[in-house]
Amino acid sequence: MQRKVCQARVAVLAGCASLALATLAVPAQATPRPGGDAARAVLPKGDGWASIEGGTTGGAAADADHVFTVTNRAELAAALNGGDDTPKIIKVKGTIHGNADDQGTPLTCEDYRRDGYTLEKYLDAYDPATWGKVEPSGPLEDARAASAAEQSKRVKLQVGSNTTLIGVGDDATILGASLQIRGVENVIVRNITFEDTYDCFPQWDPTDGENGAWNSEYDNVVVYGSRHVWLDHNTFTDGRRPDSAQPRYFGQLFQQHDGLLDIVRGADLVTVSWNVFTEHDKTILIGNSDGATADDRGKLRTTFHHNLFEDVNERAPRVRFGKVDFYNNHVKQNADAAYGYTWGIGKEAALVAEYNAFTLHKGIAPADTIRQWTPGTSMTENGNRVNGRYVDLLAAHNAANPDSDLGDDAGWTPTLRPRVHHPLAVPHLVDRHAGAGESSVGDGKGRK
Repeated sequence: MQRKVCQARVAVLAGCASLALATLAVPAQATPRPGGDAARAVLPKGDGWASIEGGTTGGAAADADHVFTVTNRAELAAALNGGDDTPKIIKVKGTIHGNADDQGTPLTCEDYRRDGYTLEKYLDAYDPATWGKVEPSGPLEDARAASAAEQSKRVKLQVGSNTTLIGVGDDATILGASLQIRGVENVIVRNITFEDTYDCFPQWDPTDGENGAWNSEYDNVVVYGSRHVWLDHNTFTDGRRPDSAQPRYFGQLFQQHDGLLDIVRGADLVTVSWNVFTEHDKTILIGNSDGATADDRGKLRTTFHHNLFEDVNERAPRVRFGKVDFYNNHVKQNADAAYGYTWGIGKEAALVAEYNAFTLHKGIAPADTIRQWTPGTSMTENGNRVNGRYVDLLAAHNAANPDSDLGDDAGWTPTLRPRVHHPLAVPHLVDRHAGAGESSVGDGKGRK
């Protein structure tokens, strides 16, 4: 396969010679409804997988009685109304604490404890030196599960069909909550920072890997069995509680976060644009099980464009089954951040990764950007730049992994790309305009 920046299917680049200067424009905006209200904006036609088969309009059709401004968890939960499908617009203002009671009082992990659970007791009961390499069971594990169930009631918030969630101003934040987009259709989420969706009660699994692992619940956002979802200009981060700062128990990191974004279990037609994903380990899953063929085969079609991935360790994304288009994103890794890989190629993955920019410190080799999880898989990798230089990342991976059989053709060609920028322009463009607080979204003054 030819891997050159200029070719017919990206003719919108207008030629390599002109490079990027002409492309450093403010990103194309969502299509507003009459009146110019950003909260009623819809996904433009042709903008990724979520734009086809009827498009994605969220709550643009909401009547005046179903437009809400929310400032705390109780108001947000009331506006979501259990995830009903009435068209609605929910404007998030300020910081909403997911771990809070109905009066808005913050809750701590101690408030969720049940049946005598404490971490100290749990560690004493299931120390591998005495318990062995057997999954925890018995009263302390039951107490942990009961405590986890109490937290789950608070932090999981169900989003219904035909909903737009949009941040007001440049500081709208949902802190410690998990947005559940499950079994619904036609959802838009824009201009919100999702921070620190932490699990108070990670489970110890001594059978996970060679040395065991702590496993946690709660992704910042879950798209589960849903169609037509547009996530735009959001920021996803561990923020004030990075896993890297957590202690180690039984020799393993006490990891309190799961993913930033999961797109799983038959989810389909998703566009993820102009977001920031930062300070996290297990970032994004597309398909969460090799055995989910009935749910996922032929689905999980997702587009990622103009997103910033900064200091994320892995899964950006890890792909199973889906036709995933990943173009014009910026992957940036600083010297003090852990790094495993960016693109994970799993069962029946069909990832097309083109015209992205990588800014990597000297300790990361180009070959490290790809991880093949399943033999016999392929990806299309083309026109990507590392520290400003064109690098054939797939060839680098295969050269560094002589036993790999990762092929060079994902088997399909993306067409739902309204504009493709030259990869040399991507770092400036994405770093300037991606993430929550961008002036082109919502009612705020935007980021400085």
